[in-house]
Amino acid sequence: MNTSRAWQKSSYSGGGPDNSCVELRPLDGSVAIRESDDPSTVIAAARTRVHALITTVKAGRLR
Repeated sequence: MNTSRAWQKSSYSGGGPDNSCVELRPLDGSVAIRESDDPSTVIAAARTRVHALITTVKAGRLR
């Protein structure tokens, strides 16, 4: 993840108005996470935990 404070959306997300997804951004040593269709609700998680989740999802082990 880069050091920008802008929300980042997956490149797999579409660009249309009905395409909501999870967005991430760095937050003081952790990662802020929000759902794009409800941007007022934000949670934070440790970078190592987010990395583990993304790695698991990409590997197809989350079923």
